[in-house]
Amino acid sequence: MPWESTVAPDIKNLDMSDYAQQVFSRCDALALHSQSYEGMDRRYLTPEHSMANLQVAQWMASAGMETWVDQAGNQWGRYAAPDPDAKSFVMGSHIDTVPNGGIYDGILGIILPISLVQYLYDNDIKLPFHLEIVAFGDEEGTRFGTTLLGSRAITGLWQQQWSGLIDAQGVTIEDALKNFGCDINRVNEASRLKDKILGFLETHIEQGPVLEAEHIPVGTVSGIAGAKRFTLKILGEAGHAGTVPMNMRTDALVAAAEMIQAIEEVASELGVVATVGKITNYPNAVNVIPGEVQFTLDIRSEIDSRRDTVIEILQQVLGQVSEKRKVTLEWKMTHSAKAVACDAKLQHLVSNSINAAGYRQISLPSGAGHDAMALADICPVAMLFVRCEKGISHHPAESVLVEDIEAALKVLVNFVVFYQQQLD
Repeated sequence: MPWESTVAPDIKNLDMSDYAQQVFSRCDALALHSQSYEGMDRRYLTPEHSMANLQVAQWMASAGMETWVDQAGNQWGRYAAPDPDAKSFVMGSHIDTVPNGGIYDGILGIILPISLVQYLYDNDIKLPFHLEIVAFGDEEGTRFGTTLLGSRAITGLWQQQWSGLIDAQGVTIEDALKNFGCDINRVNEASRLKDKILGFLETHIEQGPVLEAEHIPVGTVSGIAGAKRFTLKILGEAGHAGTVPMNMRTDALVAAAEMIQAIEEVASELGVVATVGKITNYPNAVNVIPGEVQFTLDIRSEIDSRRDTVIEILQQVLGQVSEKRKVTLEWKMTHSAKAVACDAKLQHLVSNSINAAGYRQISLPSGAGHDAMALADICPVAMLFVRCEKGISHHPAESVLVEDIEAALKVLVNFVVFYQQQLD
């Protein structure tokens, strides 16, 4: 039976504890499909990915869903509307992980909506739209070094040059797809561009500490930060650590240290996040003045123009440091992704769904990239964040509370009710 368009269930008092425990247990079960026993490690198009897809498909089927795997290796399920010609609303996230990762990053956003559908199925509740769930095969990019392969295929933006991607063991992506039961020459069939999807909602652990600090289980995401990454090379002059006077040195590492401090100061002052995550020092010997240093710079903002303004300022500031230190500084951009604003109407529905479930609502940006960034090219997108302990992610210590899972389930139930109402 469909819900009455003007009546929503009493979500505040709805007992979703059994479904929440189901989600909790299933995340544990899916963690068994890992290439490593020391932290999660499930990469795109591996046997572990295949087994995880199969397990997810079984859970989808038990919730009354049709299932299939597309030609990019993404696992799909559809809770069909009574009208076969109805359009689809999609929920989901990614099933791959980083090496030594956790069991909730991405995975929670797949298992939660499956249990939402299980609740609908158990109570014979039909929707006026197909509710589809997708487990994207590659978001992290840990196998082939290119992120969002799964969701880019969905948007019809699979790039021809990706055919040449090779993993660390020398396996081509073409062969990996073939071994997975897919065909790289048919990846375009994964595209949903012509389907006119109604929208996409991705539930994800926050991967940050804000919700925990605010003592609330869930939050609305305002947008996903755009990121640019650079490799900076500093060329000084190597020399003997004991014979070159301090005032006559051209120490590349000292110059790098000053630059890194300047990056922190400028980013903090101008409201972006900037991270120097990797440093390589040459010749890296105890008795040699460093002659060359390379370090990475990752800089992000929800507003692309602000991020780019800060980059211009940093280029000036670091240039001044290089002149003062008499070193040569070279910049090389290695990654660029534009910021994505979540759809205003969907954000409003998510916020109302949180309030109606009895929780205080806050809105926060995502500093991490997500599959929703790709889906924004073909449909409105929104995100729901779930609190995670200490904001830890990409680490075996990743942890969520079962009561926060129940909170998220209540929000998702509200969301499909409110979404149905706005379609009427």
